Amino acid sequence: METAERSLVNLERQIKMLAGHSITESKEIEKHINAAVEEVLRRNREITGPRPPDPEMAIKFKELTERVAKLRGRGLFYPYVGSGAGNGVYVELEDGSVKLDLINGIGIHLMGHAHPNVIRAGIKGALSDIVMQGNLQLNQDHIRLTELLVKHASKNSRLKHCWLSTCGTIANENALKMARQKNSGRMVLAMENAFAGRSTMMAELTDNPAYKEGLPEYNEVLRIPFYDKKDPKSSENALAKMKEHYAKHEKKISTFVFEPMLGEGGYTVAPREYFLPMLEFCKEKHIAVWTDEVQTFCRTGELFAFETLGFGSYVDLCTIAKTAQVGATLYTEEYNPKPGLVAGTFSGSTPSLTTGYEILRMITEEGYLGASGKIQSIHKKFIAMLNDLNENECKGLLRDAGGLGLMIAVTPLDGTKDKVNALLQKMFQNGLMAFSCGKTPVRLRFLIPAVTTEKDIDVVKELLKKSILEMK
Repeated sequence: METAERSLVNLERQIKMLAGHSITESKEIEKHINAAVEEVLRRNREITGPRPPDPEMAIKFKELTERVAKLRGRGLFYPYVGSGAGNGVYVELEDGSVKLDLINGIGIHLMGHAHPNVIRAGIKGALSDIVMQGNLQLNQDHIRLTELLVKHASKNSRLKHCWLSTCGTIANENALKMARQKNSGRMVLAMENAFAGRSTMMAELTDNPAYKEGLPEYNEVLRIPFYDKKDPKSSENALAKMKEHYAKHEKKISTFVFEPMLGEGGYTVAPREYFLPMLEFCKEKHIAVWTDEVQTFCRTGELFAFETLGFGSYVDLCTIAKTAQVGATLYTEEYNPKPGLVAGTFSGSTPSLTTGYEILRMITEEGYLGASGKIQSIHKKFIAMLNDLNENECKGLLRDAGGLGLMIAVTPLDGTKDKVNALLQKMFQNGLMAFSCGKTPVRLRFLIPAVTTEKDIDVVKELLKKSILEMK
């Protein structure tokens, strides 16, 4: 039997072999791709900072946003329609304005806007014979991304297989089906304030009544209180609640699903010690351990948050999306599903597969990960900036800054929904985009691009300060 090290070497060799067989590796095609990318970058390099709207474009822009509202049946949260141009943390809108983007499509654009490698990878994918790849017919782009994910996931866990899908919600649906098939139970242990997606079942796992108004209640979710740093018995209470649920339902429980760090629920961070007793209990009772990393993937300082927190050996199922440009369910041999359980026509567009592969390559090979990596450097500088504002010019108005890696949140003003939404609109007008999370309090959240510089953080500071003081 091969050692783990030899298996990884063989996997790397296979990936390298696959890389040279695409039609887009032609030197002539490569030359044209590079020329096209350079022309795009020439235009995008003109975008160097926030810019107000062009008054002459206001009427046309208003018409665009009204068209969207009419088509969707409701307006946009922000009056945002992109022009297709951007540069790093900056994005240009169709009204001529430029915003500093710290929400990135809720976590999709890890490398910011118009990164040359991302554009190049997307063009290569678009030149393929097919726009969309599926689970019946796939090309090598699908294999390359899947193998790279398995290679990295298996380093610090028992995860061995990967199934691609079009988004995080479907990745989560697949994980739930695998857990239920293996353990023959319908009940699910899930966290308070969790978010799992927008399908009917994932809305059930999500702990937010506003996201499932009018939907049926299946009564299949058993809630566990998430970590509370103010409560010294937080871990003890969570384990006690899990044991209480098990005593009542036992073999009906198929899986324990949790975000290693709450996303929509408030960017709450829990230490390793909080999770371990529950993970040990799940292993003892043969309950599948499922980490929902749809938002945390690539953002916490390591590729997976289960690596950042050091409990990969317990993980049976792991779901990712956003940064990967597609959804993916990673699973151990024990949870390999029977034929027919997971399938589907689409697994991802070819440009998404080629771009996801390139983003993953950059993150793992170009110094972003680890204690001294670029992600942790950005984290420390951004947190320091928020704390400085809270202690000085915006005293007491930006409290409890925290998070992991590129996922950072702070409680602004009084933490009420109305005030935070008003602040977000003010920030948008001033050229800074972020979003909210949590319920009590509502927090200001930032999904920071991995290409953010110290100069960019200085610009964020000025725009955030201006917006807070205008609200005050």
